[in-house]
Amino acid sequence: MLILSRKTDEKIMIGDDVTITIIEIRGDQVRLGVDAPKNVKVFRREVFDAIKAENKAAAESKPVFPELDFSGLKK
Repeated sequence: MLILSRKTDEKIMIGDDVTITIIEIRGDQVRLGVDAPKNVKVFRREVFDAIKAENKAAAESKPVFPELDFSGLKK
């Protein structure tokens, strides 16, 4: 893990396309701005974990198919 010290309005680059800007430091909270291409998904960790859990649950569930009623169809 890389640990950096930054001040307000200073930036961190990740690769060539992602910029993290320190927006505000207030007490024990830091507000960050993330500038990334639209094809790069950026999530808070708790949201990312929830999405992964939902995807895993959906992949493990058995599909439910409703009973089809063909009795009203003409031959």
